[in-house]
Amino acid sequence: MKRLSLVLLYPLLTLGAGQGAAARADEIPAKYREVIRKGLDYIAGQQVRDGHWEGNGGAYPTTITSLCGMALLMDGSTMREGKYADKIRKTADWLMERSQRNGMLGNPNNPTESVRYMYGHGYGLLFLSQVYGEEEDNDRRRKLEDILTRAVDFTGKAQTPRGGWGYVSSADGGGFDEGSVTITQVQALRAARNAGIAVPKSVIDKAHDYLKKCTTESGGVIYSLANGGAFNGAERPPLTAAAISCMFSAGEYNSPLAKKWFKYCQTAIPIDKSGRDSFGHWEYTHYYYAQAIYVLGDEGYAKMFPESRESERLTWSKYRDTIFDYLAARQSSDGSWTQGYIGTLFTTACHLTILQLDNGTLPIYQR
Repeated sequence: MKRLSLVLLYPLLTLGAGQGAAARADEIPAKYREVIRKGLDYIAGQQVRDGHWEGNGGAYPTTITSLCGMALLMDGSTMREGKYADKIRKTADWLMERSQRNGMLGNPNNPTESVRYMYGHGYGLLFLSQVYGEEEDNDRRRKLEDILTRAVDFTGKAQTPRGGWGYVSSADGGGFDEGSVTITQVQALRAARNAGIAVPKSVIDKAHDYLKKCTTESGGVIYSLANGGAFNGAERPPLTAAAISCMFSAGEYNSPLAKKWFKYCQTAIPIDKSGRDSFGHWEYTHYYYAQAIYVLGDEGYAKMFPESRESERLTWSKYRDTIFDYLAARQSSDGSWTQGYIGTLFTTACHLTILQLDNGTLPIYQR
């Protein structure tokens, strides 16, 4: 179901003008629906009784729980209704219980999180921002609002002087920052803002400036500014794809920076058969790249680059035909995907996010 209480907070999107409303579930090609169902049932079946999921060896429970919960939300279930309502409610409860007094979402005493807690914090803020508009119990809603408000405050205080974020807060990490955590925080802050939580503009402005400074002349985003400026040859395709999605989440659909990133990604991230799974962090790369191309739809690229040739234009339908077939072919019989560095649940949640974008259920992913 559409989350109208949050959709109303979204800015007018320009790329999708003339393409109609955001795609609904019945527009997902029929041949992929069973793939999605099996994947969602796998994730639902792996949830621990207390409401969480975790990676290999118990790693990154806050991150994995948030991403798995997002995958279930994208099906259209909410905390109140739908096939996975009970699972989603347990997810929200578990994450709310991980809210620390200083606003951090996660468990700093968990050895798998203590050195990378900003990832879990960002994804936790993203998930809780999506369910906030669905909470009808006044006491729980006030509690969730307080959790989100303090979480946003924690994110702002964790930002480094350069404007980025690192694996831990700036104070705990000696001011170190890098691209992937920065992108996680920016998208989470956008989700919180869309939910009605106040987000200081200065925090977002500093983050955008950080990503701009991380961009080389070639258009790619480097890993970190901690050891100097951006230079050609240090670009990272996964971070560049994530940066586009981050920029689109912030409502900046025609920025020169986003255009530069897209041009770089077109050469660095092939989406034809020869380029599938030909580089590391494939699932992370396409988790974000798919979000960006979905926002483009089939007409957005031509609007961004009106002088481009039709043959070179990125479109959602072309991307979907190639990537969805590939994902369907690689799915295990139990509904999971086992590729990737972090674990089966992380990869499965990333792939289900890609496959369900056409559902248009979550504001943060809508056109």
